[in-house]
Amino acid sequence: MSMPAPTVSQEEELHWLALRLIPGLGTRSAGRLLAKFRSPQAVFRATRTELEGAGVSGGVAQSIASGCSFEDAVAQQEKIRETGAAVITMGDAAYPALLREIYDPPIVLFARGRVELLQSIVFAIVGTRRPTPYGLAAAERLAGDLARAGLTIASGMARGIDTAAHRAALAAEGDSIAVLGCGVDVVYPSENRRLAADLATKGLIISEFPMGAVAFPQNFPIRNRIIAGMSVGIMVVEGAQYSGSAITAKLALEQGREVFAVPGNITSKASWGPNLLIKQGAKLVQDWNDVVVDLPPDVRRTLAEQGRKRLIAQGLSGEPETQGDAQASIPGSTTEIGGRLMQELKVDVPTHLDALVDTLDDFTPSELIAALFDLEMRGAVKQLPGKNFVKVW
Repeated sequence: MSMPAPTVSQEEELHWLALRLIPGLGTRSAGRLLAKFRSPQAVFRATRTELEGAGVSGGVAQSIASGCSFEDAVAQQEKIRETGAAVITMGDAAYPALLREIYDPPIVLFARGRVELLQSIVFAIVGTRRPTPYGLAAAERLAGDLARAGLTIASGMARGIDTAAHRAALAAEGDSIAVLGCGVDVVYPSENRRLAADLATKGLIISEFPMGAVAFPQNFPIRNRIIAGMSVGIMVVEGAQYSGSAITAKLALEQGREVFAVPGNITSKASWGPNLLIKQGAKLVQDWNDVVVDLPPDVRRTLAEQGRKRLIAQGLSGEPETQGDAQASIPGSTTEIGGRLMQELKVDVPTHLDALVDTLDDFTPSELIAALFDLEMRGAVKQLPGKNFVKVW
């Protein structure tokens, strides 16, 4: 995928940044000014009377006329160059087409990574910061499968479901975009430093917040509208009834996007959000195909064509897998102990090592630990804190 050629000079970029940094100027008001004056340069050339006539307050009009934000804009340009980031303006060909359609699109996006992904087909996966093993398994499986199907997985790089979705998409050698509630040069949460580095090279990190902006709580609902707005659809895996993921789904509905939800255990509070969405008409998701079949026809055609080109590029012969190859590809099938462990372990309920030792008492603890380690290395089993294990879905 080729990246659209930059359409904004350094001088023009400076004016866009200065407009973005005007104190008290909201996104919607900035959009109205651009609609009236056609460019940031024209906005800064306008008189206070003309600016007030366009609907901004006297104080904001004075700030624009004084050019007080240009010093901050110059500092921002320096930080952008230092970190290898980019500025995508509403006047840029790289700006996401779907995002332009929302009520209050950001006038500027800050970006680190593969900017061309803004032109790909984006699908959002969001959920709770405190997922169950079932929720994590579902997010990882579905994100990986949808990424392999050609969708770019977007999320907010938060703990829990967001992190699982990004990692699974990258592990599947697919594409992923993180939309932050802070500057693109700020890692939040801090434990996602490695993930942020991977996204900045293999995927993309974007934000409407300036370089160096910290992650204030009020920023996250603001960034959620971008996650929903740039996506053809959004899937909620787990979340409380009034959680951030439920808010993002509501924004997606208001923006005319498809909303999907993974059903959960009715006794778990983490399932209240997605289960309620399903009751209200969201599409129930059991596997990746449940998503793809409900996407718009033009999106499905594009995904099918992309898939065909990938197969040609990979030179796949289409020969069926032999029975021996199929047997070898089943994790744990080569040893009796591995097969027994796979029968005992569950996807949605962790099993403690002591319980496995008690149940599979014809094997020694050392043999079980070695087999569990082998299965974990194969990607068939995941170890959770406290010596608990789950089967990977």
